[in-house]
Amino acid sequence: MMPGMSAETKTADLYRMVMDKHVCPWGMKSKYLLEREGYRVTDHPLRTAEETDAFKAQAGVKTTPQTFINGRRVGGYEDLLRYLGKKVPDPKAVSYKPVIAVFAMTALMAMALSFAAFGWPFTVRAGAWFIALSMCVLAILKLQNIESFATMFLNYDLLARRWLPYGYVYPFAEALAGVLMLSGALKIVAVPVALFIGTIGAVSVFTAVYVQKRELKCACVGGGSNVPLGFVSLTENVMMVAMAVWMTIA
Repeated sequence: MMPGMSAETKTADLYRMVMDKHVCPWGMKSKYLLEREGYRVTDHPLRTAEETDAFKAQAGVKTTPQTFINGRRVGGYEDLLRYLGKKVPDPKAVSYKPVIAVFAMTALMAMALSFAAFGWPFTVRAGAWFIALSMCVLAILKLQNIESFATMFLNYDLLARRWLPYGYVYPFAEALAGVLMLSGALKIVAVPVALFIGTIGAVSVFTAVYVQKRELKCACVGGGSNVPLGFVSLTENVMMVAMAVWMTIA
């Protein structure tokens, strides 16, 4: 609650687009946030483009939704977050959330497979499946926009800098090795591929981060991520090498 504001005075007017073919998601989020914070919301749905344009002209604004609290214009969704003392997400901020999400889910998937196959989630095979599944999921993320990945990959990969097409080959090689490792088939193909791309990747990341001391974004979860290049990227490559070695001796 804002200073000097009683529960009875916590009222808000919300103007948002609610059309047949478009319901503004930021308007819905604004309404939910206001109600969660205890505001009595008077909703003003703008049901046509003409209504929306007329409101913008009258209020002197360029966008919707617009929130008014006690007659005072607060602004759009991000303005509302600031007004309520909430954190506004920064799309450019570095974050490990993408890789945490990948590794957490692949670990759970591996344990689920282990439980289904052996009746126990914590097995050696679960560890192997975790690495193979992680490779597959990371390859999917790269293949969503291979051009963007290959461009970011050029910032630090030593082989891609010498032979540019390697940046386009890498996601397919990672996917191939991951699928073969998951199935346990064609070790003669899976092991060399994983050893090759894993070793080159580990050396490239170590050189860029720990030798050259460069601050770069990692292409491991695709070219559009804000994951910092560093320990996580090195771990991805080391896991591939470890899996290849394990398959050789297993």
